[in-house]
Amino acid sequence: MGEPIMEELEFLVEILEKHPLDSLKKIAEEEGIDYYRLKRLYDKYYGKYLTVSAIISLKRLGLRTYVAFLTVPPDRLLEVGVRMSQNPFIGYMNPGYGFKNGLSIIFYTPDDQRDKIDEFLSQYADDYEYYEARAYPYDGDDNFGNWDLSYDYAPLLDILKWNARTPITEIARELGKSRPTVRYMINRLREEDILLEFVPMIDMNVHDRAVIGLTKELDESVLERFKEYEIMVGVLPGYGYIFEWYFSSKEDLGSKVLEFSGYVEKLLIEYFEPTFKELNDKNARTRYARMVKKDGSGYRSILEF
Repeated sequence: MGEPIMEELEFLVEILEKHPLDSLKKIAEEEGIDYYRLKRLYDKYYGKYLTVSAIISLKRLGLRTYVAFLTVPPDRLLEVGVRMSQNPFIGYMNPGYGFKNGLSIIFYTPDDQRDKIDEFLSQYADDYEYYEARAYPYDGDDNFGNWDLSYDYAPLLDILKWNARTPITEIARELGKSRPTVRYMINRLREEDILLEFVPMIDMNVHDRAVIGLTKELDESVLERFKEYEIMVGVLPGYGYIFEWYFSSKEDLGSKVLEFSGYVEKLLIEYFEPTFKELNDKNARTRYARMVKKDGSGYRSILEF
């Protein structure tokens, strides 16, 4: 597979931001675009570098988000990665080297299982550090919900998160439901502020490196200074902030480290490797279906896997 042409990919993202669930023919008609050109771009990039994904309120579902950095010897990276990929509470993991050498991960914890985090991480490494992560800017809201839906909603969330453009007929077949029932379920998720919106998401494999930086003080000028880069900012309550800058290995790594190191106290280089992408994708496809108890009574233990 050749590298994406960013102008084409960005054009498709812009179109799908406006019409996330519409058919290609309807999009072409409304935007005055040649249908065959649109279909060519869609077939070229959709599902490979780009998908439309459901944005789900983890807070409403009672899930807290954490970032963690684990020391793992190089010869054990794949072994630990495979074990982690069996745990649906692991959001993603990638090799990372810097203030910790081993793995950089995102994981989710039910609000009532926070006391299990150290035992959870110690299954994979003896040396680690972790931080709760919130969206920037931080609103200070600490009211978390819980899972109060039937189990059927768990695989539905997986489908909508993986590919929200999956046809209703296909979703109904996978869930063993009728199309009106599926529409009702989706509408309920919207009404209960669990399903927030549908947005096109560019896959990490567009880039293959990232610089992660942790800082206790936020210099907001960094957002303007590096606005030409793809930068994500998060809040680490009780510590400070996290930055993540995405780039290609074809760019000079040394200059990236020099550029960004002045804005953070801790720095790590993250590598998006194909093997770990495959493990992450496989884990993500059935995340909620494995997180939630079959009777719908709540989440399984993060220590079960």
